[in-house]
Amino acid sequence: MNRKMAWIARIDQVQKHPGADSLDICSIGGWRVVTKLNQFAQGDLAVYCSIDSWVPDALAPFLSKGKEPRVYQGVAGQRLRTIKLRGQLSQGLLLPIEPTCANIDSELFDGLAVSVPLNIQKWEQTLPACLSGMVKGVFPDQIPRTDQERVQNLTVEILSAATAGMQFELTEKLEGASMTCYMIDGEFGVCSRNLDLKPDVNNTLWAVAQRDHVEAKMRAVDEHWSWAVQGELIGPGIQDNIYRLSKPQFCVFDVYNIQTGQYLDPAARRALIDRMGLTHVPVLCEVKDLGAGNVDELLLWADAPSLLNQQHLREGIVFKQIHGGMTFNAISNKYLLGEKC
Repeated sequence: MNRKMAWIARIDQVQKHPGADSLDICSIGGWRVVTKLNQFAQGDLAVYCSIDSWVPDALAPFLSKGKEPRVYQGVAGQRLRTIKLRGQLSQGLLLPIEPTCANIDSELFDGLAVSVPLNIQKWEQTLPACLSGMVKGVFPDQIPRTDQERVQNLTVEILSAATAGMQFELTEKLEGASMTCYMIDGEFGVCSRNLDLKPDVNNTLWAVAQRDHVEAKMRAVDEHWSWAVQGELIGPGIQDNIYRLSKPQFCVFDVYNIQTGQYLDPAARRALIDRMGLTHVPVLCEVKDLGAGNVDELLLWADAPSLLNQQHLREGIVFKQIHGGMTFNAISNKYLLGEKC
């Protein structure tokens, strides 16, 4: 799925900032945003821009704080990050409906995506040369991309799942680069997050796929099965290599059956990856409920050291219903703030 970066949202709650008389804290689902005092009221509709949005300078020039705006994908603006304002967590940006949506010629309602008309993009880290490779084409449309919904956007669904007693597999979300290996109509391929790549010994994704004999292992499972193995590539030269690995490693988190249009359920996926001799992402718990179904509680679960490096906080947790279906992630706020173990 592709993350929705900006949408019309109804403000669930407004409370005074405990450490600043001129500020409020607005709640939108599971998100908290620090705003100016009395700028918004409970029940108001506003434009919510989520973290990792690239917000054009024309919409919010104050984000540049009087400096020249940066440029991303040809758009002058700024990236939204998780921050603390006067000791309180603030994630995202709230903008008033008017004049922000003055040029949107449609009905404005709670949940309406407005990323495209407002030219708000998802910010993504530029791939290093070792990962970019030679482009064969766009990411195959038969395979879902690897984005997960954030837990803060699912407050109602989380509570319902907890009440129903749904059980989930919990795995560690790794900091790295998305990697997909596929078999379509007998042809093997390797993709980054957005692109299908040509075979290239200088490209780390292809080099790791060849080193780990991924094609041979996939063909050994079923020569004629159209499917994809998806995971995270971690190691030297990939983001900050927080796991302090000496060589790149492909860690699988999903197996997708292209013919049926379904992911393998967690137990079947783990068994298959073990049989293939590939590395699976760290499993925190094979079967777990969602407790009271409180989003803040699930976010606290994410705040812990990585199983791959106890000296560094893990990026977060991925939740997948054990019989398939609901899936989402909880990103550690301590990790996002750059805190240490």
